[in-house]
Amino acid sequence: MEQHLSQYKIFYEVARCGNISKAARELYISQPAISKAVSKLEENLGTRLFSRNSRGVLLTREGEILYQHISTAFEAINKGEKELKRIHDFHIGHLTIGVSNTLCKYVLLPYLKGFVEKYPHISISIESQSTIHTLEMLEAKKIDIGLVAQPRMRRSLSFRPVMEISDGFVCAPSYMENLRLREGENPDIFQTGNIMLLDQSNMSRKHVDTYMAEHQIEINQLLVATDMELLIEFSRIGLGIGCVIKDFVAGDLESGALMEIPLDVPIPKRIIGFAYHSQEMSDTLKEFLDFARDFKEAAL
Repeated sequence: MEQHLSQYKIFYEVARCGNISKAARELYISQPAISKAVSKLEENLGTRLFSRNSRGVLLTREGEILYQHISTAFEAINKGEKELKRIHDFHIGHLTIGVSNTLCKYVLLPYLKGFVEKYPHISISIESQSTIHTLEMLEAKKIDIGLVAQPRMRRSLSFRPVMEISDGFVCAPSYMENLRLREGENPDIFQTGNIMLLDQSNMSRKHVDTYMAEHQIEINQLLVATDMELLIEFSRIGLGIGCVIKDFVAGDLESGALMEIPLDVPIPKRIIGFAYHSQEMSDTLKEFLDFARDFKEAAL
């Protein structure tokens, strides 16, 4: 059948138009070429497909049977081509993004807002999860892109930086006042304070644990939370000293609602960015990355 596909296309157009000259115009080929292709197909099938009259051509009974099957195939092809054109013209597509709740709120949302305004026909799915889970789903190719802290050992992934972040210990001024009243003017916060960290499965916790191990810092009283938003809120209400991403509480630090506890050696900064497979990018993913680049440059 493969070698006769062009003949079937010609047959379809002649049957649809009911006229060889009109089919020739539709296909941009000569009438003799049309007639020759139809004759060749009839010869290969061993049956007549058309009968001729003064107005053009009519399908024979056998031709009607063939046309019913052929028209379904070519109409499906035409529908597919139109759908692809519609996707191209209206930038229709789908993007699945993996991101933690915190990074979604503080970093991703402005990008999403601008991207959706520019490409309203693209649908977006958000997989709200830990950075570790996002990286696992990326490597398994279950999502298109992830907003994560820069991974150290993920060579299969490309990484596009978005911003630099700093971790630090913060608390409400009232909490520090009470701690100083109880423990003296310069208390060892790690021995006397209620230190609040994320759970050990979190990438931010792993980063802070590495820092504390390198500086031989031991915590006496620990409260563990599963979400950065909880740590920030716990710190605001004076529950203890939370290790948070300082960039996300900049307003609280500026207003005095929170205060930072100075460390002898600051916690090393980290880079947040988009991780993805550069070798297998859809048009939608390319558009998002281009938009993210332009968005970042415009914000500088």
